[in-house]
Amino acid sequence: MKTLLTTTAALGAVLMASTGVSAQPKNLLPAEPPKVREQMPDYTQQRPAQPQTTPRTTVEESFDGIVFEPSEEVQDVPSLVGEWSIADAEKLLAFIPTMAEEGLVPADYHAADLRSAIDVGEGDALNRVASEIFVWLVEDLRDGRTPMEARRQWFVVDPDPDVLPSGRMLERALDSGDIAGTLASLNPTHPDYAKLRDALAATPKSDTKRRKLIRANMDRWRWLGQDLGKRYLLTNVPEYKVRLTVNNRIIKSYRTIVGKPGRTATPQLAEMVEGVIFNPTWTVPQSIVKGEGLGAKVLGNPGWARAAGYAATKGENGWVTVVQQPGPTNSLGLMKLDMPNEHAIFLHDTPARGLFNQDSRALSHGCIRVQGARELAMTMAMLGNAESKADIPLIQEEVSAITGSGEYTRYPLKNQWPVYITYFTMASDTDGKLSTFGDIYDRDAPVLAALDAPRVRERARETSEEVIEVVDDPRATTI
Repeated sequence: MKTLLTTTAALGAVLMASTGVSAQPKNLLPAEPPKVREQMPDYTQQRPAQPQTTPRTTVEESFDGIVFEPSEEVQDVPSLVGEWSIADAEKLLAFIPTMAEEGLVPADYHAADLRSAIDVGEGDALNRVASEIFVWLVEDLRDGRTPMEARRQWFVVDPDPDVLPSGRMLERALDSGDIAGTLASLNPTHPDYAKLRDALAATPKSDTKRRKLIRANMDRWRWLGQDLGKRYLLTNVPEYKVRLTVNNRIIKSYRTIVGKPGRTATPQLAEMVEGVIFNPTWTVPQSIVKGEGLGAKVLGNPGWARAAGYAATKGENGWVTVVQQPGPTNSLGLMKLDMPNEHAIFLHDTPARGLFNQDSRALSHGCIRVQGARELAMTMAMLGNAESKADIPLIQEEVSAITGSGEYTRYPLKNQWPVYITYFTMASDTDGKLSTFGDIYDRDAPVLAALDAPRVRERARETSEEVIEVVDDPRATTI
């Protein structure tokens, strides 16, 4: 215990230099807290407001006789056609070849059409052609070129089109005359993107396989929000690691176990950690209760059930519910992160800690098991609620008492943490070296194919893929 607290205190001393969370993933679902004892009930759990762009209503609207007047606070939507001077259009034309440095295809942006429009001179034709090309560049640099259908099991809604709308970027570029600077400002700010960009520049054009892999992973960074926040958790599934990051500095990393390939593959998400659940219970899925006969076994052998921590109830309709109680044998271990989402994915502990010694750790039914989960939970509880360094030892003591009590306890976080579940097959490892990781779910191929295919216009922002709710069996140990 002393080692754990000392380590956590050291992490807290570093992390307290950063306060607040500046980025908020969009696709969050409201959570109903469990009806159990909660610590620090005075803490609120409000989420940061999402940036919104709402068109101004030009006429009064009525509903059931009630008249609604347009709000003065509603912003106008900027036009997607601007007035281009020859000088600005020449700057745009000069920018197009630089898209190759970003792993994109300059031929997508119709430089010959722009050249012809410039030669004709200023007017409607130049305004239309230059504006359309500029918006295409914005979309690809800001949102990524890969269409949604090629992003397998990608359920993140990128907030950047709302934060940096195309019309406003066009206005900014033309007002300032800084066409290249406005477009370059859309590049991802995470250090890994710059490393991939440098790697692309250093890779010979003859090495097409490596160049394609670099380009695919550069584009994956564009799928996320440009600003991930001052502090967040990021887990890269193919690397089998999760990082606790502050100001783009990795404070601590932990080994993970992720979903098996196939239907139980871990999806890519951006969610919010709203609290930490210590001494969690595990409600056993009916596929195990009924399908594997666990319900009958628990009801028929109460001594074995007590030893394994299982409690069963049988309803009047014969439906059997089995819940594994908190304890050393609980399949979720000592903690799980409360991050409500429609996939039922979360990060949690496990009593089967020997599995972290394996190199290939795609073993779970979709959820992410974390080595050192108790330390991670302590750190997040501390940093999610400490107002000053003086609060840290008090929270440590409180959380230690909760853990030792063996009681199910939800510990809400005042400062909630974004968690990003990503899939990069080329990224920085925990030593900061750009490395490649196995494509365990075969998700590279559709991205590579999309980058080689003609550019898709009018791309969707949300996936149409089926949401698979994970019915997790945390006891699973083998593929």
